[in-house]
Amino acid sequence: MSAPSLQEDLARLDAIVRALEANDLDLDKALALFEEGVDRLRTARERLSVAELRLTQLREAADGSVRVDDLAG
Repeated sequence: MSAPSLQEDLARLDAIVRALEANDLDLDKALALFEEGVDRLRTARERLSVAELRLTQLREAADGSVRVDDLAG
């Protein structure tokens, strides 16, 4: 099974927040949702950090072409 996309993680985070705000959950369910939310938020932040790093690597050459700089170089 593949990992959820960033959009799926964000949609699930939204659903978790709405469920937690509803105040009709028992403590165990609320804690489980909170833990899932923290995990999904961590994953989303990591993905965004990788994307931001990738974008900073993009450089536009004089001829208008785009190249990606190797991090090791």
